[in-house]
Amino acid sequence: MASLKLGVLISGRGTNLQALIDACAADAFPAEIALVVSNVGGAAGLERARKAGIHTLVIDHREFESRAKFDEAVASALETHDVGLVCLAGFLRILSKAFVDRWRDRIINIHPSLLPAFKGLHVHERVLEAGVRITGCTVHFIRPEMDEGPIIVQGAVPVLADDTPETLAGRVLEVEHRIYPLAVRLIAEGKARVVGDIVNLPALDAGDGPLLNPGD
Repeated sequence: MASLKLGVLISGRGTNLQALIDACAADAFPAEIALVVSNVGGAAGLERARKAGIHTLVIDHREFESRAKFDEAVASALETHDVGLVCLAGFLRILSKAFVDRWRDRIINIHPSLLPAFKGLHVHERVLEAGVRITGCTVHFIRPEMDEGPIIVQGAVPVLADDTPETLAGRVLEVEHRIYPLAVRLIAEGKARVVGDIVNLPALDAGDGPLLNPGD
């Protein structure tokens, strides 16, 4: 089976990009990163990609007169590299409805909460303010609305009594690095399929750790 070609969109450090790079380096992983695009020229994630021998491209959104033209440039780059799945990994731009519709069910995002709870920004501060005891992260297919779309996998993280936003963010990020490659693998193997607006997928192995399977 041919590897699924990934296009990863970043704006910063690229730690989830690194998790995908590491996963794709494994012999049996059914995907490969064809292109990394950043809207920020100095993004640290670009160097991660270059060290791995991955083609990189900077498309600075400030050089475009409209969001539509920026999105078109990104889409054209992805299509030139035969990308089959777009992965947002700390990409700090809101994509247009036209872009999302163009890549419907072929574009995914990772968010640092158990969606649909705590959409948007400043997630960990809001989690602590709300006093919840379990938080986590979610990989989902993207829809035009912010942090909406069919859920693929989620990882649960306990909230500790002495947590700060920084300590909580660090533990959530560790789980993000596990579930993002897992979600990509499930998609690449044809096991995560969108039916209506729900993802049908198999039960996850116990060895995958504190993962919640919304299909169960």
